[in-house]
Amino acid sequence: MESSIILTNEQIENKTRRIAYQIYEVNFNEKEIIIAGIAGNGFLFAKKIAEVLTNISNLKVVLCEVKIDKKQPLKEITTSISSSAYKNKSLVLVDDVLNSGTTLIYGIKHFLEVPLKRFNTAVLINRNHKKYPVKADFKGISLSTSLKEHISVVFENNNSHASLA
Repeated sequence: MESSIILTNEQIENKTRRIAYQIYEVNFNEKEIIIAGIAGNGFLFAKKIAEVLTNISNLKVVLCEVKIDKKQPLKEITTSISSSAYKNKSLVLVDDVLNSGTTLIYGIKHFLEVPLKRFNTAVLINRNHKKYPVKADFKGISLSTSLKEHISVVFENNNSHASLA
C-alpha cells in the first residue's frame, strides 16, 4: 500500500509551536506545568512541546514519561516522576495520534487518581475514530480516515513527518 505524507517536518514544527502557545495561554498564571508524554512517540512529541514552552514562557516545565501497555491498557501504568510531583499541578497528557482513544482514556484514568489543578490533553493528529468519549484539548490536525488506513509519525532531527497508508 502506498503511503502519502500528511505532515512535513516544517508543518510538525509549526503545529508543535502552536500547541505550545495554546498550552501557555491556558496556563499563563501557573509557575509550573507537567508535560506527560505517552511512551514512544507521545513522549517524543511531549519533549518537542516542552522545549518550545521553555523557550516562549517562564513556566517551569517538568517532562514526564507515561508507560502504558497499549495492547493491555489495564496493566499497571507507571510514570517517570512520582505522583507527588504532579499533585495539584497543571498537567497536559500528550500522544502523537488519537485513534480510538483507548491509550488516552487509560492515561487519563491514571492521572485522575491524584488531584490536579488542571488537566488537558494534546495530540499531533486526531483521527476521529473514538471508541471512548475522550477528546484532545489541543491538536495539530484532525483527519477523517478509514479504519483500514494507518497513520505513522516519525520524529527525527530535521526530518520528522507523518504519513497515511
